[in-house]
Amino acid sequence: MAIIDLPQNILNSLSNVLQQLQQALPELKQAPDFSSAAYKWQDKQLKPIHQPKKIYLADLKGIERQKEKVIQNTLQFLKGLPANDVLLTGSRGTGKSSIVRALLTEYENQGLRLIEIERDDLSDLPEIQQLIDGRPEKFIVYCDDLAFNAEDENYRSLKSVLDGSLQSGSSNFIIYATSNRRHLLPEFMHENTPVLKADVPQHHELHPQEAIEEKISLSDRFGLWLSFYPMDQNLYLEIAEHYIAQAHMELTADARAEALRWCQARGQRSGRAAYQFSKHWIGSQKLNSL
Repeated sequence: MAIIDLPQNILNSLSNVLQQLQQALPELKQAPDFSSAAYKWQDKQLKPIHQPKKIYLADLKGIERQKEKVIQNTLQFLKGLPANDVLLTGSRGTGKSSIVRALLTEYENQGLRLIEIERDDLSDLPEIQQLIDGRPEKFIVYCDDLAFNAEDENYRSLKSVLDGSLQSGSSNFIIYATSNRRHLLPEFMHENTPVLKADVPQHHELHPQEAIEEKISLSDRFGLWLSFYPMDQNLYLEIAEHYIAQAHMELTADARAEALRWCQARGQRSGRAAYQFSKHWIGSQKLNSL
């Protein structure tokens, strides 16, 4: 066969076209690498996170009751005993996601694994279950900041997954989710007022209460609910002091005043704000000492 010697400009154009096609085409699926402890579900693949951030349960202050409940449920799961899917709801920055990630740090050596999944990928849960079926490890599938808007229909797929059919055949798979919303879907004032038939336009639903019950029933699928609340000033300062002490520093009067200004500027007192302030204070003090 004769070899056609193409001009360089045509070869360059073909190379550009191939690169664009490669970017547009989905990534080739590879066999899961189960050597890691944490994974991200992305492009319908389990992608290992080889160096997940270490968060420790002992660092999470002011949520002792919530930690106790989550730890107990997780230990039941690790021991092969019945355990519930968990929904953690409440104020932002109060430790909902940190407590889940800290479980991995605490129980990785006992076979616990963590799979992070985005809300829009929840319909892939049966596919994830198939990939980990028969594995000796115990997998928490974790969805952070789970919420749906009024027009979003994706919550129906999550309802069917949590309805029991998926969990009944799997002893190494459980779902933990966090949300700022207790019922995961927006609720409106008019939904809590009596509806008279004469008040309902022809194009509106005839039985609106049934639609309301459907919204609420999503969170009912989680067997364990845990609520997280805003913290007072003393607890906020205690958390800031705890992190500053880890750097062998003290919460001086100046640091205390700066910590209060920090949370006021952010509009919240939370464990997240205290941790972020501690990084700011430790870093600024060490920078000034250079």
